[in-house]
Amino acid sequence: QVQLVESGGGSVQAGGSLRLSCSLFGYSYSTYCMGWFRQASGKRPEGIATIDNGGTTKYADSVKGRFTISKDAAANILYLQMNVLKPEDAAMYYCGVDRPLRCTETGCACPISSNYDYIGRGTQVTVSS
Repeated sequence: QVQLVESGGGSVQAGGSLRLSCSLFGYSYSTYCMGWFRQASGKRPEGIATIDNGGTTKYADSVKGRFTISKDAAANILYLQMNVLKPEDAAMYYCGVDRPLRCTETGCACPISSNYDYIGRGTQVTVSS
């Protein structure tokens, strides 16, 4: 059974940093799209970053240059380093994983997405101005 568990959320002041972690359990495939998306209160989910098994990363314009997605393959942990946080970054942050049919050993050409086969329960990020 695939499970994802996020951690690392919290409250920071604008300009501060946080690092989110997402532990992946029960996923046995070598190919994947993994990513982060967020949902602010009263708003639609917003995909913000993705990484595939080839190491290719993509970012939404809203976070490009400030957030970095990475994955520790050995530990099966996905990270999101968030710098220069803004009040508009405040949201519940979720990680997700899926395995599109187009995946190869060199990558999956993952889109920025909030739709994944499996997602975690989320971790809350609050940013005060």
